[in-house]
Amino acid sequence: MKKTILLTLAGALAAAGQAAHLDGFKQLTHGGQNAEAYWSPDGKRLIFQSTRPPYECDQMFIMNADGSNPHLVSTGKGRTTCGYFLADNKHIVYASTHLAGDACPTAPDRSKGYVWGVFAGYDIFVATDTGQIVKRLTETPGYDAEATVNWKTGNIVYTSLASKDLDLWTMKSDGSGKRQLTHKEGYDGGAVYSRDGTKLVWRANYPKDAAAMTRYRELLSDNLTAPMKMEIVVADAGGKNARTVTNFGCASFAPTFTPDGKKILFSSNKHECDSRKFELYMMNLDGSDLEQVTHFGGFTSFPEFSPDGKTLVFCSDKDAKERYEFNIFTATWK
Repeated sequence: MKKTILLTLAGALAAAGQAAHLDGFKQLTHGGQNAEAYWSPDGKRLIFQSTRPPYECDQMFIMNADGSNPHLVSTGKGRTTCGYFLADNKHIVYASTHLAGDACPTAPDRSKGYVWGVFAGYDIFVATDTGQIVKRLTETPGYDAEATVNWKTGNIVYTSLASKDLDLWTMKSDGSGKRQLTHKEGYDGGAVYSRDGTKLVWRANYPKDAAAMTRYRELLSDNLTAPMKMEIVVADAGGKNARTVTNFGCASFAPTFTPDGKKILFSSNKHECDSRKFELYMMNLDGSDLEQVTHFGGFTSFPEFSPDGKTLVFCSDKDAKERYEFNIFTATWK
């Protein structure tokens, strides 16, 4: 009886914590694997990646903010990731492997553990919001992906193997002015700017000992990386004054600044390290005042605030009908 009461109380507290920030949930997609939905500058549309018939791996789609009219905006060939609108509301950037081949890249060898493919065929492209590719922005051998855009400055931040390591780089929307931002050996990725363009936040895996570094290098030589030990890093927009602000020893990623730039919302499995159960958390820029925001009990990630700051979009297996089903949701942010 006592255990039941404690569990009931814990559930009530979790629901209350979630309700403190989120309300009015809306499910925008239904079935398949849908992820990384990001807002258009006018708040009326979302760009997202999805694996759905007839495509065997992720392609890029745009839909209205209410989930209506989802339509393909990538080539339908290769694999895509990380789409984002430019400030003009008429163009998008995304990474694609279509120049390396029409087929999906070979899936990672899971005999090496749970690993992500950092496919060498990825390059970043600018396209119209109707899907017409305008320009290829990266041409260096190896992985170029994970681009996000700061609409105030026009700068793009992305992850590249141009330095032979997975570092953050920046460039203008026409591909000019490429500059390396991080230099510490290890994985730097999933970076986003604060709205005012003065700060960066990203996920990182810096191996802490010789064995971990050896494994990191061996995986990278096979275009792989292990994502289950990631921490959150904050820096100035130019990469200076970088400081790791979490120390969970788990997997924390998909960080984004709150609209006022004073806090970071991110996804982590710190409540069940090494599992695939991720919830959203929020903290100050120095890692203090950590608060769990969602309590869905599965996988929830990729949060982003709407341009007016009133709505949060995120990806979750909440209410999934099948295994490995992930959908896009919105909720009112309080």
